[in-house]
Amino acid sequence: MKAIVIQTDMENRPLTWEDVPTPAYSNDEVLVDVYATALNRADLAQRAGNYPPPPGASPILGLEVAGRIAALGANVTGWQVGDRVCALIPGGGYAEQVNIPAAMLMPVPDNWSFEQGAAVPEVFYTAYVNIFIEAQFQKGETVLIHGGASGVGTAAIQLVREAGGRAIATAGSDEKIAYLAGLGADLAINYKKEDFAERVLAHTNGQGVDIILDNVGAAYLEQNVRLLKLKGRLVFIGTMSGSRTEVNIGALMGRRLRLIGSVLRPRSLAEKVEIKEKFMAHFWPLLLNGTIAPIIDSVYSIEQANEAHQRMAENKNIGKIILKVRE
Repeated sequence: MKAIVIQTDMENRPLTWEDVPTPAYSNDEVLVDVYATALNRADLAQRAGNYPPPPGASPILGLEVAGRIAALGANVTGWQVGDRVCALIPGGGYAEQVNIPAAMLMPVPDNWSFEQGAAVPEVFYTAYVNIFIEAQFQKGETVLIHGGASGVGTAAIQLVREAGGRAIATAGSDEKIAYLAGLGADLAINYKKEDFAERVLAHTNGQGVDIILDNVGAAYLEQNVRLLKLKGRLVFIGTMSGSRTEVNIGALMGRRLRLIGSVLRPRSLAEKVEIKEKFMAHFWPLLLNGTIAPIIDSVYSIEQANEAHQRMAENKNIGKIILKVRE
């Protein structure tokens, strides 16, 4: 089969589409013909040499795919060859085929494209696990979502909206702000033009927010802590501005704040299956009826992976960037 290979010995580590061995699949796995995969920030970090795959994971980029089952492991039941599926995976998505534990499969509805299917797992699971499990969101709470125009951000806004909360989002352009307002954000702030902390406080009558979903890291920590209400929760899901800074521990103690670090990729298969099942129980019906939806920014062919990565690196996307592997 063919897959994207990182040329680690060349400047800028370009991506090339090359012949590689077809992956083996175990008795509890299926082999999937990949029709579409999607970009995540982790792909850019891994390509740069800053985010190695967890032990046992494929070194090939790609954390989510959609396609058709090509072969079934001996222990797999409930699925058939040819079924349309999508899944979160620990690596291997930028390829013509990938092995996936059957327990991680979700069906791709007949009225969805494979591109839509590939745009769901990573971002919706990330938004769900961090807001609803890690931060224990309660109906009526206010959630500040940094990187609101990212795949995770657009998913998080929709989940908070449908769960009876208020979503406040930050983004870096007026185009993105307008889109997020239309998506259901109660307030959308262009952080390049305004002090987001002052806008949040003004919007909430000085009360602040209950939960913050933060992909920025060090640069925002002081302002984030300032914005949290009593018993507020700050969940770190990225460190785009760096990972080292200082924090006023007294402020954390006085308001009983919780700072939570969270990452999805290295979690055990059992944890990921639990996340998948809880997400499907709570929000899958809303995806099926169109109440919530994956937001797709653009679709590139797999041979255009370098251009797709450049678009994400330049923060131009609103929602998911998709790589189409086959027709």
